[in-house]
Amino acid sequence: MSKAENTRQFIIEKSAPIFNMKGYAGTSLADLIEATGLTKGSIYGNFENKDAVALAVYEHNINALKKRISDFLSKEITENDKLIAFTEYYRSNWKRVFEKGGCPIQNASIEADDNLSFLKKHVQNSIINWAKDIAAIIEKGQKKGEFKKDINASEYAYTIITVLEGGIMLSKIMNDRKLLFSALNRIDMIIRSEIKQ
Repeated sequence: MSKAENTRQFIIEKSAPIFNMKGYAGTSLADLIEATGLTKGSIYGNFENKDAVALAVYEHNINALKKRISDFLSKEITENDKLIAFTEYYRSNWKRVFEKGGCPIQNASIEADDNLSFLKKHVQNSIINWAKDIAAIIEKGQKKGEFKKDINASEYAYTIITVLEGGIMLSKIMNDRKLLFSALNRIDMIIRSEIKQ
């Protein structure tokens, strides 16, 4: 990478946890200056404005989450085991997720829904792609005979995301990881009783 690309990546990596913890609206230029040790001119020499930093940070956080989950699932052979591993990822990493401010998709969704129009389409695309990834596992499992053939893979993918995100939200606000684990148990039950052949 060029020096400019390195600086840009440095700004993104240092800013990523701040945006996820404080929110996009709640993160100030002073926060970015403190986190990076750079001047306002250096930051805005690499990004047009704070919105551009926020968008780059969001994409960085989403890509990092996607890679961690993908790496976790890649150890599994069957599609059923991959779906179960999806919930196991959150059981194993709940503390890290909470300490980093929660799910970046959820955090951005809450703000982008009414206040950050520049971010909303990106969040929508993240959710669509996430659902497609889960649906692809289900569809592959259907072809292999692991999952019921008459179920709608896309509907179940969105259900899994909905239950998971609800569990994360309630656990964080109530400061009780059992609420997340209860949601994960519900997803496992859906997999066993409604998806699995």
